[in-house]
Amino acid sequence: MPDFAFTSFGRVHGDPPHGSGLLVDLSEALHNPQADPAMRELTGLDPQVRRHVLATPGAEEIVERVVGRALALLPYSAPPDDPVNVFVCCQDGRHRSVAVAEECARRLRRCGFTAETAHRHIARGTR
Repeated sequence: MPDFAFTSFGRVHGDPPHGSGLLVDLSEALHNPQADPAMRELTGLDPQVRRHVLATPGAEEIVERVVGRALALLPYSAPPDDPVNVFVCCQDGRHRSVAVAEECARRLRRCGFTAETAHRHIARGTR
């Protein structure tokens, strides 16, 4: 069982993940790559989208705070062997939420924790 389970999703799809955990809503935060025709059909797994999102002013602070809050919840996961769930959403669930979830998981792995990512709406089109 991983220490952390990150799930990205899009608010507009109306089917958020179930369960308890930390919710991070990026719907009004960070640069939205979907506005750029060159990135619209890409996802937060693509390096140019990831760079675009994480270069947004405030992105570093968001990632640091999410990682810190997730770590603070680790001693309270229930039962103790269940992962800390972190739900990261944006409008469509393809760009910002994916990039931030992946970056947070990457940083936790660098610290020796196990972290999984799942992206519920990455394959759905943008609106």
